Amino acid sequence: MAQHTATVAWQRDTPSFTDHRYSRRHTWQFDGGATVMASSSPHVVPLPHSDPAAVDPEEAFIASLSSCHMLWFLDLAARAGWVVDSYRDEAIGTLARNADKRMAMTQVTLRPAVQFGGSPQPSQNEVLQLHHAAHEACYIANSVKTEVLCVPVFHL
Repeated sequence: MAQHTATVAWQRDTPSFTDHRYSRRHTWQFDGGATVMASSSPHVVPLPHSDPAAVDPEEAFIASLSSCHMLWFLDLAARAGWVVDSYRDEAIGTLARNADKRMAMTQVTLRPAVQFGGSPQPSQNEVLQLHHAAHEACYIANSVKTEVLCVPVFHL
């Protein structure tokens, strides 16, 4: 078992608070030392109380699913002997009301485009099988109720 840590820190920078006119900008600091500027989404909390240049929790959720999937895909491809030259995923997440009428990330669609090097090249079916295995192994996808879809992008 492994433990991971993240420190989320916010400091009030306005005289009042209860009027909801405070900044939602804050930091995420991770156990490896990386610090990320974070904020609520401007789609949820209007400007200027949100920082559109910072990462919001919904974006981070999408990125964590995409990143975990990619890391498993790369591992499985290497184990199978396929050489991956590049991997790019333009993932999309949908924030909507779930069955309990609560706001939730109801769907995340991964759209990985993978370029392979070397010869022979894997078939589309072999790539789909790698994506399926990566999805099954992904710790983050296994941890959430959100439907996580993977729609690979093939450059024909």
